[in-house]
Amino acid sequence: MDVEIFKKVFLPYHQKLYRIAYRIIQNESSAEDIVQETYTKLWDKRNDLDNIENTEVFAVVILRNQCLDHLRKTKKNRQTSYDYDIPETESLTKQIELQDEVHHIRQLVDNLPEQQRQVMILKHWDSCTDEEIEQITGLSSGNIRVTLSRARKTIREQFKQLNRYEN
Repeated sequence: MDVEIFKKVFLPYHQKLYRIAYRIIQNESSAEDIVQETYTKLWDKRNDLDNIENTEVFAVVILRNQCLDHLRKTKKNRQTSYDYDIPETESLTKQIELQDEVHHIRQLVDNLPEQQRQVMILKHWDSCTDEEIEQITGLSSGNIRVTLSRARKTIREQFKQLNRYEN
């Protein structure tokens, strides 16, 4: 595949790839870097791309793998932006309790297996549809439902357990 064909085929995916990377990584600079790395990998594989039926899906899969690699490398330093805004009308005691609960839930989500954590964040914090989650993760809709169910069950059980120890 020559340069012009490569540009014509893959450059239109840039915005979509960036949105997906940003949803997974939640950092503008890193998301852009990952998109660039994805284009580099695609360019390196340009001679094998003639056999690919759906170039968009292929690009998304490479991007997803790049994102997962990035998350594995930076897992300990990751800060996720799923804080809740607590209404000011609540009493100070209630606000502190809610913040504490949010903190515990955030820790529980962060400790989920990578796939469950990713699907949970995409579904509940990024408000992605199941179809978008399918594209981002490569999971089928059935696997997404099962993964979400397991993640929710794990968090529910661990949160109950946590509350028992605190009371």
